[in-house]
Amino acid sequence: MNQDLQKIETKIKESSLWEKITEMLNQHVDFSNDISISVRDVLIVITIIFITTLILRLVLRIITRNLPEDDKGKFNVVYGYFRWLVYLIILLITLNGLGVNVTAVFAASAALMIGIGLALQTLFKDIISGVFILIDQTVHVGDIIEIEGKVGRVEEIKLRTTRAVTRDNRVLIIPNHLYLDNSLYNWTQNGTLTRESVDVGVAYGSDVQLVRKLLIQAASTHPDVLSEPEVIVLFANFGESSLDFKVIFTLADSFGANVPKSDIRFEIDRLFREHNVSIPFPQRDIHVFEKTKDYRQKAQD
Repeated sequence: MNQDLQKIETKIKESSLWEKITEMLNQHVDFSNDISISVRDVLIVITIIFITTLILRLVLRIITRNLPEDDKGKFNVVYGYFRWLVYLIILLITLNGLGVNVTAVFAASAALMIGIGLALQTLFKDIISGVFILIDQTVHVGDIIEIEGKVGRVEEIKLRTTRAVTRDNRVLIIPNHLYLDNSLYNWTQNGTLTRESVDVGVAYGSDVQLVRKLLIQAASTHPDVLSEPEVIVLFANFGESSLDFKVIFTLADSFGANVPKSDIRFEIDRLFREHNVSIPFPQRDIHVFEKTKDYRQKAQD
């Protein structure tokens, strides 16, 4: 059997058709003294590019399988640029492996990429951060986030920036790289319910049990405060001029928490006035020491 195969292979190699095919595949096209490409090289390059395309499509499908449709479109834009970069690298590596001298091309490409990277460093950083956000799904449209002390509701997530609206209806444009450089608080990742609090101080000597009762009453009677979990009051501290309390309650929408908290403060002030509970203001004792003899001596001089 092996002898028969060897005979067939020998006949194919000795045939004129095989010689013509081999001669055609070995034909070279000289672009310069250093760059010469044969037909066989072109076929190998095409085959490798085809295999690379299949691999890239598989990778894209694996990465985007859990992404929403809107996020898939945004990711495909960045992935398109990345795909062409991969094609370029694979092409240069393949040509170099086939014996084509592409050292000059590698050097020029490296210099070009370094220049572009330095000039567009922040832009690339924002885009890469945007890709991470889309893949990790740590922030979604509608989430309430806090970053660098600013609170906003996410309206749109783009590749370079995230658009949010603050509580006073101002548009907040957040560069995506800030998510990597700073701590991000997502208020609604565990749900829309959040625990809020109001701090208040009362004068020393006040009935603390009455204060606790009035604080619970002021918070629990507000229509936006949920009954579960229940309102609690913490005796926070013995302050310099007051007994410090914190009333903690639950809201369904923390984005508009400023209004309920203000209403609760109004109600606390009203209840305290009705029950003669005073809210002290900071007081300082100033002691003045006069040295009479020194002053008289200076006056005589």
